[in-house]
Amino acid sequence: MTTPDHQPPSPDTPDPQYKDRAYRSPSGVAGGVLLLAIAGWLGIDALVTGEGRTPWVSLATLLVLVPLVSAFTLRPAVHANERRMRIRNPFRVITMPWGTVEAFRSGYSNEVFDKAGTKYQVWAVPVSLRARKRAARKEARADAPGTRRGRSPHPAPVPEGPVRAQGDQIIDELRELLEARAGDPRAQGEVSVRWAYEVMAPAAAGAVLLAILLSLG
Repeated sequence: MTTPDHQPPSPDTPDPQYKDRAYRSPSGVAGGVLLLAIAGWLGIDALVTGEGRTPWVSLATLLVLVPLVSAFTLRPAVHANERRMRIRNPFRVITMPWGTVEAFRSGYSNEVFDKAGTKYQVWAVPVSLRARKRAARKEARADAPGTRRGRSPHPAPVPEGPVRAQGDQIIDELRELLEARAGDPRAQGEVSVRWAYEVMAPAAAGAVLLAILLSLG
C-alpha cells in the first residue's frame, strides 16, 4: 500500500506568507524610553531617600506616569498581514479584516474608515509635516535640471518614483494591501475593538492614590 508524497496541509497549519508586518514610530519609541528612564531615576530616588509621605507620592506618580507614557509612546503599533490589520492605539486594540476596511485618509493625522463609516486613528503612524516638506525638497532636487543620472561621471542614485515621507510610505503600503486583499474570502469578518484595561487600570489606581495623598496635605 502506497501513500501520497504530499499530504494536504491542515487548516490549522499557519501559512508563512501571513506573517505580520509591524509598523511603529521610531521617534515615539525613543522618546518613550527616554521619558521612562528619567521617571524611573527620579521616582526610585524619591522612594529610597524620601521621607514622610514622599515615597508614597512618588509611587503613586509612577503608577500614573509609567502606563500613560508607555501607552502613548511604546504601545502604538500596526500589525498587518494578508488577512487583517490590527491597530494598537494607546487605549484600544482594533482588529479589522481587510474586507471591512473602506479607506485610509492622511491629513494632519492618519485615519482608517470601516464600511460602516466609523473612523479609527492610526497612532503608530504619525503625520510629520516636516518630513513631508523634506521629501518634497528631495523630489524637487531630483527633478531639477542637471541632477539626473548620466549627467555627471559619477551621478548619485535617483530614487524610483516620487519621494515620500516615511509615514506616507507606510500608508501607501497599507493601501496596496487593502486593494489586493479586500476581496479575498479569507479577509472577511467583523471589526473588533478591545479596551486596553492593562493600561487603564494601573493608571486609574495610581491617580486615585495620588489624589488621596494630596488631599491629606
